[in-house]
Amino acid sequence: MASRSDLVLVDGRSLALDDVVAVADGAEVRLAPAARDRIAASRRVVDQILDSGQVVYGINTGFGKLAEVRISPGELGHLQLNLVRSHACGVGEPFPERVVRAMLLLRANVLASGFAGCRPEIVEAVLELLNRRVHPVVPSQGSVGASGDLAPLAHLALVLVGEGEAMYGGERLPGGQALQRAGLKPVVLEAKEGLALINGTQASAAVGCLAVSQARELLDAADLVAALSVDALKGTDAAFQSVIHEARPHQGQGISAARIFGLLQGSGIRESHRGCGRVQDAYSLRCAPQVHGAARDALEYVERLLTIEINSATDNPMVFPDGRVISGGNFHGAPIAAPMDYLAAALTDLASISERRLARLVDSSLSGLPPFLTEHAGLNSGFMMVQVSAAALVSECKTLAHPASVDSIPTSASQEDHVSMSTWAARKLSRVVEMLRQVLAMEYLGAVQGIEFHRPLRSSQPLEEAVSLLRSQVAHYDVDRRHAPDIAAAARLVPQLASIVPEDHQD
Repeated sequence: MASRSDLVLVDGRSLALDDVVAVADGAEVRLAPAARDRIAASRRVVDQILDSGQVVYGINTGFGKLAEVRISPGELGHLQLNLVRSHACGVGEPFPERVVRAMLLLRANVLASGFAGCRPEIVEAVLELLNRRVHPVVPSQGSVGASGDLAPLAHLALVLVGEGEAMYGGERLPGGQALQRAGLKPVVLEAKEGLALINGTQASAAVGCLAVSQARELLDAADLVAALSVDALKGTDAAFQSVIHEARPHQGQGISAARIFGLLQGSGIRESHRGCGRVQDAYSLRCAPQVHGAARDALEYVERLLTIEINSATDNPMVFPDGRVISGGNFHGAPIAAPMDYLAAALTDLASISERRLARLVDSSLSGLPPFLTEHAGLNSGFMMVQVSAAALVSECKTLAHPASVDSIPTSASQEDHVSMSTWAARKLSRVVEMLRQVLAMEYLGAVQGIEFHRPLRSSQPLEEAVSLLRSQVAHYDVDRRHAPDIAAAARLVPQLASIVPEDHQD
């Protein structure tokens, strides 16, 4: 897709995850001319059906279990408006504005593929919500990911017709008022267009895309944080030598091993104990490439599937240029739900091994460091509760790693008798990603504290850079103080750690 950081062209076929992130962060959008032509061709098929008097599902019938009910021509616009209104039944906290922006982009991209049967003006209206910063208020709960994310997308569509609620200029406003302030007019839906706006997986995919983007940064940071812990615990770099990982050539494992090995080179701490006689380190140290690498491979797999999904037509029925209108099941969220569950489990394991390294750092019998990483243990509790908090988050991750995709509950009078739960799978993944960031921040704090107990010895140049980065925001922990602000500061820094890895050690 022709794109830059401040503009993304929507063509229905070549959207990248980085484009989704760019638009979520505020980039403007524009419809590609070729996509406009495809949309117009699809609409002509719908108009021809209406002119001929044919009865076609989704165009001049009811929906779901009511598909056999024929709707008269004069009521088709009302039918589409009723569809959007009746399906806007979401509950719970609204999605963040970044997610809503991603949803708007992804729905526009689906329509741009030219299989939805709507007018080009509908797609332009969706894109204008993005460009004018009108962000529909979309409740995060209420979708089973079956006939798509019907409830969230209905809340999205309501604002287009001047109803619902939207955020504009920092205010939560009625949809019509938000449009007016932004200089936009409500659209009047015609046949098929309400259905075209709400049938698809764009809530699930939007949450998933942003979670995957954040996870990508955390995976790179995890290798550096692990290297810090290895050095603080006077671990060996032998387990990260390439010859070991070439004998078991999983791509992610090899990348993480090379990164950790490279980060440890030049460490004076490592040199100080090279002849210590220790034969093996604990699994949380020497198996870091295997665990981190499995998460890397999972992330690559999920990113590939998401890229396919966000450039796919998920409408029903699908309107083809040759005049065929066919009901199918492209709206079903299974292709998203299972990968989201897979990645949530892999990242939970990453959080788990991070917490185990932190547990070793605070245990003086295992680390050789002062108890709980404090000079005056007893009077001070040091990092005791930091590890407890990390353990609590990992336990939550384990619960969230239970797959949503294995669940199904019949809906719509059993017409929709098998559903995907893809939206919940994506929301769970997003929560796991955030808790992983917090756990890595806690390990980062503990590892840097441990490194400093080896002074005047110095670690490697990149690892010392990571130490300096933390100390620019968080002071050395000498006497007890509140940990919460330190954890919050470290969590903000964790995504920046990937940039510290020397270029020749990056994947």
